[in-house]
Amino acid sequence: MLNFLKQALIGSEPGPSGGGHGEEERTRIAAGVILLEAAYADHECTEDELNHVIETLRSDFNLSQELAEELLELAHRERSQAVDLFEFTNHINSKFSKGEKKAVLEAVWRIIHIDGLLEKHEDHFARKLTHLLRLTHKDMIDAKLKARKKSE
Repeated sequence: MLNFLKQALIGSEPGPSGGGHGEEERTRIAAGVILLEAAYADHECTEDELNHVIETLRSDFNLSQELAEELLELAHRERSQAVDLFEFTNHINSKFSKGEKKAVLEAVWRIIHIDGLLEKHEDHFARKLTHLLRLTHKDMIDAKLKARKKSE
C-alpha cells in the first residue's frame, strides 16, 4: 500500500483510475512540506505541531488519518532532500488561487502560534513564505490575526 501511495503521490505512475493524479498529489506534498517547514521553523517540532499539520492535511485535502500520516511521511522525505522552498512554493503558486494561498499562510501561522511563542525564526519564515507565495504584507498580517483568533 505504501509503495502504491508513494508512486501515486509523487506522480510517477497513474492513480487507480488510470488517469494519473500526479499534479494534485504533488500539490499535497508541496503543502505538506510548507506546513512541516513552519513546524520546524524554530528548530523544534512538537507533537502538537505535527498533529496540527496532519489535521490540516486531513481537512484541506479530505484525507483519512492513515493517508494524511503517509503524506506527512513523504513530505518529510521531500523536505529533507530539498535545497530550498522554491520548488514547493512555485508549484503552489501555479495551482492555488490567491485565497487558497492565503489559507496556506493562515495554517502556517496556526502552527507557529501553537506553543504560544513567536520566535524570530518563525516570524522570518512567515515573511519569507509570504514573499514566495506572492502575497502582500497585508495578506500576511490578516492571516496572522485570523490564526491568532482561532488559536485563542
